[in-house]
Amino acid sequence: MRSVALIYNPASGQYSARRKAAIDEVLGVLRGAGVEADAFVSDTVGSAEEYARQAVREGRDAILACGGDGTVHAVLQSVVGTETALGVIPLGTANALAANLGLVGSPGKAARKLVDAVPTRIPVGRIHFENGSGPESRYFLVAAGVGADALLMSRMEPGLKRKLGYALYLIEAFRIWATHPFPLFEAAFASNGHGPDSVTQVSQLLAVRVRSFGGVLNQFAPGATLRSDALHLIAFGTRSRLDYFRFLLAAVAGRHRFAKKIELVETATVDCRAINGDTLYVEADGEVLGHLPARMETVPDAVNLLVPQGAEP
Repeated sequence: MRSVALIYNPASGQYSARRKAAIDEVLGVLRGAGVEADAFVSDTVGSAEEYARQAVREGRDAILACGGDGTVHAVLQSVVGTETALGVIPLGTANALAANLGLVGSPGKAARKLVDAVPTRIPVGRIHFENGSGPESRYFLVAAGVGADALLMSRMEPGLKRKLGYALYLIEAFRIWATHPFPLFEAAFASNGHGPDSVTQVSQLLAVRVRSFGGVLNQFAPGATLRSDALHLIAFGTRSRLDYFRFLLAAVAGRHRFAKKIELVETATVDCRAINGDTLYVEADGEVLGHLPARMETVPDAVNLLVPQGAEP
Protein backbone atom coordinates (compact mmCIF):
# COMPACT_ATOMS: atom_id res chain seq x y z
CA MET A 1 0.00 0.00 0.00
CA ARG A 2 1.22 3.47 -0.86
CA SER A 3 -1.76 5.66 -0.01
CA VAL A 4 -4.50 5.01 2.56
CA ALA A 5 -7.55 6.90 3.85
CA LEU A 6 -8.76 6.25 7.41
CA ILE A 7 -12.45 6.86 8.03
CA TYR A 8 -13.61 6.76 11.62
CA ASN A 9 -16.84 7.33 13.47
CA PRO A 10 -16.39 9.22 16.75
CA ALA A 11 -19.78 7.97 17.95
CA SER A 12 -19.15 4.22 17.61
CA GLY A 13 -18.17 2.11 20.59
CA GLN A 14 -17.05 3.48 23.96
CA TYR A 15 -16.02 6.89 22.60
CA SER A 16 -13.63 9.07 24.58
CA ALA A 17 -10.35 10.91 24.05
CA ARG A 18 -8.86 7.46 23.58
CA ARG A 19 -10.58 7.25 20.16
CA LYS A 20 -8.46 10.09 18.80
CA ALA A 21 -5.38 8.56 20.42
CA ALA A 22 -6.16 5.25 18.70
CA ILE A 23 -6.40 6.95 15.30
CA ASP A 24 -3.10 8.73 15.93
CA GLU A 25 -1.55 5.37 16.82
CA VAL A 26 -2.75 3.85 13.55
CA LEU A 27 -1.50 6.83 11.55
CA GLY A 28 1.88 6.51 13.25
CA VAL A 29 2.16 2.81 12.33
CA LEU A 30 1.21 3.42 8.70
CA ARG A 31 3.42 6.46 8.20
CA GLY A 32 6.27 4.65 9.91
CA ALA A 33 5.90 1.92 7.27
CA GLY A 34 6.13 4.50 4.48
CA VAL A 35 2.41 4.65 3.74
CA GLU A 36 0.78 8.01 2.99
CA ALA A 37 -2.18 8.09 5.38
CA ASP A 38 -4.88 10.66 6.16
CA ALA A 39 -7.80 10.45 8.60
CA PHE A 40 -11.36 11.65 8.01
CA VAL A 41 -14.02 12.00 10.73
CA SER A 42 -17.42 10.58 9.81
CA ASP A 43 -19.61 12.67 12.13
CA THR A 44 -22.66 13.22 9.94
CA VAL A 45 -25.09 10.89 8.16
CA GLY A 46 -23.64 9.77 4.84
CA SER A 47 -20.21 11.32 5.39
CA ALA A 48 -18.42 7.97 5.60
CA GLU A 49 -19.73 6.99 2.18
CA GLU A 50 -18.81 10.37 0.71
CA TYR A 51 -15.27 10.23 2.12
CA ALA A 52 -14.95 6.71 0.72
CA ARG A 53 -16.09 7.83 -2.73
CA GLN A 54 -13.58 10.68 -2.56
CA ALA A 55 -10.79 8.24 -1.65
CA VAL A 56 -11.71 6.04 -4.62
CA ARG A 57 -11.66 9.05 -6.97
CA GLU A 58 -8.24 10.01 -5.61
CA GLY A 59 -6.91 6.57 -6.45
CA ARG A 60 -6.13 5.53 -2.87
CA ASP A 61 -4.88 1.96 -2.58
CA ALA A 62 -7.03 1.25 0.46
CA ILE A 63 -9.61 2.65 2.84
CA LEU A 64 -9.47 1.60 6.48
CA ALA A 65 -12.85 1.65 8.22
CA CYS A 66 -12.01 2.49 11.83
CA GLY A 67 -15.00 1.60 13.98
CA GLY A 68 -17.50 -1.22 14.26
CA ASP A 69 -19.34 -3.24 11.64
CA GLY A 70 -21.61 -0.25 10.93
CA THR A 71 -18.64 1.87 9.86
CA VAL A 72 -17.39 -0.98 7.66
CA HIS A 73 -20.88 -1.25 6.16
CA ALA A 74 -20.93 2.45 5.27
CA VAL A 75 -17.53 2.35 3.57
CA LEU A 76 -18.38 -0.88 1.75
CA GLN A 77 -21.11 0.82 -0.27
CA SER A 78 -18.53 2.99 -2.06
CA VAL A 79 -15.80 0.42 -2.75
CA VAL A 80 -17.80 -2.45 -4.27
CA GLY A 81 -16.83 -2.81 -7.93
CA THR A 82 -13.64 -0.75 -7.57
CA GLU A 83 -9.98 -1.71 -7.15
CA THR A 84 -9.66 0.22 -3.87
CA ALA A 85 -9.17 -2.26 -1.02
CA LEU A 86 -11.19 -2.25 2.21
CA GLY A 87 -9.53 -2.80 5.58
CA VAL A 88 -10.85 -2.65 9.13
CA ILE A 89 -9.45 -1.31 12.40
CA PRO A 90 -11.75 -2.58 15.22
CA LEU A 91 -12.93 0.37 17.32
CA GLY A 92 -16.65 -0.31 17.65
CA THR A 93 -19.03 -2.10 19.96
CA ALA A 94 -19.54 -4.99 17.53
CA ASN A 95 -16.43 -6.00 15.57
CA ALA A 96 -17.50 -9.26 13.94
CA LEU A 97 -15.61 -8.73 10.68
CA ALA A 98 -12.41 -7.82 12.51
CA ALA A 99 -12.75 -10.87 14.79
CA ASN A 100 -13.28 -13.07 11.74
CA LEU A 101 -10.01 -11.77 10.24
CA GLY A 102 -8.02 -12.16 13.46
CA LEU A 103 -7.73 -8.39 13.94
CA VAL A 104 -7.87 -8.29 17.72
CA GLY A 105 -5.87 -6.35 20.27
CA SER A 106 -4.74 -2.74 20.01
CA PRO A 107 -5.45 -0.53 16.97
CA GLY A 108 -1.71 -0.31 16.38
CA LYS A 109 -1.41 -4.09 16.30
CA ALA A 110 -4.25 -4.32 13.77
CA ALA A 111 -2.61 -1.63 11.64
CA ARG A 112 0.70 -3.51 11.59
CA LYS A 113 -1.11 -6.60 10.34
CA LEU A 114 -2.80 -4.59 7.60
CA VAL A 115 0.47 -3.09 6.32
CA ASP A 116 1.41 -6.56 5.02
CA ALA A 117 -2.14 -7.73 4.30
CA VAL A 118 -3.02 -9.26 0.96
CA PRO A 119 -5.91 -7.67 -1.02
CA THR A 120 -8.25 -10.59 -1.63
CA ARG A 121 -11.17 -10.38 -4.05
CA ILE A 122 -14.35 -11.71 -2.42
CA PRO A 123 -18.10 -11.76 -3.04
CA VAL A 124 -20.43 -9.64 -0.94
CA GLY A 125 -24.06 -9.98 0.03
CA ARG A 126 -26.73 -7.65 -1.30
CA ILE A 127 -30.17 -7.03 0.16
CA HIS A 128 -33.05 -5.30 -1.61
CA PHE A 129 -35.77 -3.80 0.59
CA GLU A 130 -38.41 -1.10 0.99
CA ASN A 131 -37.62 2.03 3.01
CA GLY A 132 -40.92 3.91 2.87
CA SER A 133 -40.10 5.99 -0.20
CA GLY A 134 -39.41 3.12 -2.59
CA PRO A 135 -37.12 0.14 -3.19
CA GLU A 136 -33.43 0.32 -2.28
CA SER A 137 -30.49 -2.05 -1.95
CA ARG A 138 -27.35 -2.26 0.19
CA TYR A 139 -24.28 -4.47 0.20
CA PHE A 140 -23.27 -6.36 3.33
CA LEU A 141 -20.22 -8.26 4.54
CA VAL A 142 -21.09 -9.75 7.94
CA ALA A 143 -24.79 -10.60 8.00
CA ALA A 144 -28.27 -9.46 7.04
CA GLY A 145 -31.50 -10.35 8.73
CA VAL A 146 -35.27 -10.09 8.84
CA GLY A 147 -37.21 -10.41 12.06
CA ALA A 148 -36.15 -10.21 15.70
CA ASP A 149 -32.49 -9.38 15.01
CA ALA A 150 -33.52 -6.35 12.92
CA LEU A 151 -35.90 -5.29 15.71
CA LEU A 152 -32.96 -5.58 18.13
CA MET A 153 -30.83 -3.28 15.95
CA SER A 154 -33.67 -0.76 15.79
CA ARG A 155 -33.51 -0.45 19.60
CA MET A 156 -29.80 0.38 19.73
CA GLU A 157 -30.12 4.02 20.82
CA PRO A 158 -26.70 5.59 20.05
CA GLY A 159 -26.28 7.36 23.39
CA LEU A 160 -27.07 4.24 25.41
CA LYS A 161 -24.93 2.14 23.09
CA ARG A 162 -21.92 4.37 23.76
CA LYS A 163 -22.59 4.21 27.50
CA LEU A 164 -23.46 0.53 27.94
CA GLY A 165 -21.63 -1.05 25.01
CA TYR A 166 -22.31 -4.75 24.42
CA ALA A 167 -24.49 -4.93 27.54
CA LEU A 168 -27.21 -3.01 25.69
CA TYR A 169 -27.44 -5.82 23.11
CA LEU A 170 -28.01 -8.33 25.91
CA ILE A 171 -30.62 -6.18 27.67
CA GLU A 172 -32.65 -5.52 24.53
CA ALA A 173 -32.30 -9.11 23.32
CA PHE A 174 -33.85 -10.32 26.57
CA ARG A 175 -36.69 -7.79 26.30
CA ILE A 176 -37.46 -8.91 22.76
CA TRP A 177 -37.33 -12.59 23.73
CA ALA A 178 -39.72 -11.97 26.62
CA THR A 179 -42.26 -9.74 24.83
CA HIS A 180 -41.98 -10.07 21.03
CA PRO A 181 -44.69 -12.20 19.33
CA PHE A 182 -42.25 -13.41 16.62
CA PRO A 183 -44.69 -13.00 13.70
CA LEU A 184 -44.23 -15.32 10.73
CA PHE A 185 -43.30 -14.17 7.23
CA GLU A 186 -42.81 -16.02 3.95
CA ALA A 187 -39.36 -16.99 2.63
CA ALA A 188 -38.87 -18.39 -0.89
CA PHE A 189 -35.48 -20.05 -1.50
CA ALA A 190 -33.99 -20.45 -4.98
CA SER A 191 -30.81 -22.46 -5.52
CA ASN A 192 -30.34 -21.14 -9.07
CA GLY A 193 -31.48 -17.58 -8.38
CA HIS A 194 -34.47 -17.83 -10.73
CA GLY A 195 -37.42 -19.87 -9.51
CA PRO A 196 -38.17 -20.86 -5.92
CA ASP A 197 -37.24 -24.41 -4.90
CA SER A 198 -39.16 -24.13 -1.65
CA VAL A 199 -41.39 -21.68 0.17
CA THR A 200 -41.78 -21.72 3.92
CA GLN A 201 -42.90 -19.53 6.81
CA VAL A 202 -40.31 -18.34 9.32
CA SER A 203 -40.14 -15.87 12.20
CA GLN A 204 -36.45 -15.02 11.76
CA LEU A 205 -34.04 -15.28 8.84
CA LEU A 206 -30.35 -14.49 9.15
CA ALA A 207 -27.90 -14.56 6.22
CA VAL A 208 -24.40 -15.09 7.63
CA ARG A 209 -21.19 -14.44 5.69
CA VAL A 210 -18.53 -14.84 8.38
CA ARG A 211 -17.19 -17.98 10.05
CA SER A 212 -17.28 -16.38 13.49
CA PHE A 213 -18.93 -13.42 15.17
CA GLY A 214 -16.23 -13.49 17.83
CA GLY A 215 -16.84 -13.84 21.54
CA VAL A 216 -19.46 -16.42 22.49
CA LEU A 217 -20.89 -16.86 18.98
CA ASN A 218 -18.10 -18.84 17.36
CA GLN A 219 -18.94 -20.95 14.29
CA PHE A 220 -22.54 -19.71 14.47
CA ALA A 221 -23.36 -20.78 10.90
CA PRO A 222 -21.18 -23.75 9.83
CA GLY A 223 -19.97 -23.39 6.25
CA ALA A 224 -20.39 -19.63 6.12
CA THR A 225 -17.34 -17.87 4.71
CA LEU A 226 -16.52 -14.54 3.06
CA ARG A 227 -15.32 -16.50 0.02
CA SER A 228 -18.70 -18.15 -0.63
CA ASP A 229 -20.88 -17.18 -3.59
CA ALA A 230 -23.89 -18.73 -1.82
CA LEU A 231 -26.06 -17.49 1.00
CA HIS A 232 -25.86 -19.37 4.28
CA LEU A 233 -29.17 -18.76 6.05
CA ILE A 234 -30.36 -19.63 9.53
CA ALA A 235 -34.12 -19.96 9.25
CA PHE A 236 -36.26 -20.07 12.41
CA GLY A 237 -39.44 -21.91 11.44
CA THR A 238 -40.88 -21.47 14.92
CA ARG A 239 -42.44 -18.82 17.12
CA SER A 240 -41.64 -20.64 20.35
CA ARG A 241 -39.64 -18.67 22.90
CA LEU A 242 -38.41 -21.98 24.30
CA ASP A 243 -37.07 -23.03 20.88
CA TYR A 244 -35.24 -19.70 20.55
CA PHE A 245 -33.84 -19.97 24.07
CA ARG A 246 -32.63 -23.54 23.63
CA PHE A 247 -30.93 -22.78 20.33
CA LEU A 248 -29.17 -19.63 21.50
CA LEU A 249 -28.06 -21.32 24.72
CA ALA A 250 -26.61 -24.18 22.66
CA ALA A 251 -24.97 -21.70 20.26
CA VAL A 252 -23.19 -19.98 23.15
CA ALA A 253 -21.93 -23.39 24.27
CA GLY A 254 -20.91 -24.27 20.70
CA ARG A 255 -23.29 -27.23 20.66
CA HIS A 256 -26.11 -25.96 18.48
CA ARG A 257 -27.68 -28.27 15.92
CA PHE A 258 -29.97 -27.59 12.99
CA ALA A 259 -33.24 -29.41 12.41
CA LYS A 260 -36.66 -28.74 10.89
CA LYS A 261 -37.62 -25.97 13.32
CA ILE A 262 -34.31 -24.12 12.98
CA GLU A 263 -32.60 -24.91 9.67
CA LEU A 264 -29.31 -24.02 8.02
CA VAL A 265 -30.08 -23.34 4.36
CA GLU A 266 -27.58 -22.80 1.54
CA THR A 267 -29.13 -21.07 -1.46
CA ALA A 268 -28.47 -18.50 -4.19
CA THR A 269 -31.31 -16.14 -3.32
CA VAL A 270 -34.17 -15.75 -0.90
CA ASP A 271 -37.26 -13.58 -1.29
CA CYS A 272 -39.15 -12.52 1.83
CA ARG A 273 -42.59 -11.00 2.12
CA ALA A 274 -44.83 -10.13 5.03
CA ILE A 275 -48.08 -11.91 5.72
CA ASN A 276 -51.05 -10.81 7.82
CA GLY A 277 -50.14 -7.14 7.23
CA ASP A 278 -47.16 -7.20 9.59
CA THR A 279 -44.40 -4.59 9.21
CA LEU A 280 -41.07 -6.35 9.70
CA TYR A 281 -37.68 -4.66 9.83
CA VAL A 282 -34.69 -5.51 7.66
CA GLU A 283 -31.06 -5.03 8.76
CA ALA A 284 -27.58 -5.53 7.33
CA ASP A 285 -24.29 -5.45 9.25
CA GLY A 286 -26.19 -4.17 12.29
CA GLU A 287 -27.77 -1.23 10.45
CA VAL A 288 -31.59 -1.02 10.23
CA LEU A 289 -32.44 -0.38 6.58
CA GLY A 290 -36.17 -0.62 6.04
CA HIS A 291 -38.84 -3.31 5.89
CA LEU A 292 -40.24 -6.17 3.84
CA PRO A 293 -40.56 -7.17 1.04
CA ALA A 294 -36.87 -8.02 0.69
CA ARG A 295 -34.56 -10.11 -1.46
CA MET A 296 -31.08 -11.36 -0.50
CA GLU A 297 -28.39 -12.51 -2.93
CA THR A 298 -24.63 -12.45 -3.40
CA VAL A 299 -22.53 -10.41 -5.83
CA PRO A 300 -19.45 -12.34 -7.00
CA ASP A 301 -15.96 -10.83 -7.37
CA ALA A 302 -17.17 -7.64 -5.73
CA VAL A 303 -14.55 -6.10 -3.44
CA ASN A 304 -10.87 -6.25 -2.45
CA LEU A 305 -10.65 -7.06 1.26
CA LEU A 306 -7.38 -6.61 3.15
CA VAL A 307 -6.78 -10.04 4.68
CA PRO A 308 -3.91 -10.32 7.19
CA GLN A 309 -1.31 -12.95 6.43
CA GLY A 310 -2.32 -16.29 7.87
CA ALA A 311 -6.01 -15.36 8.19
CA GLU A 312 -8.73 -17.27 6.37
CA PRO A 313 -11.71 -15.05 5.44
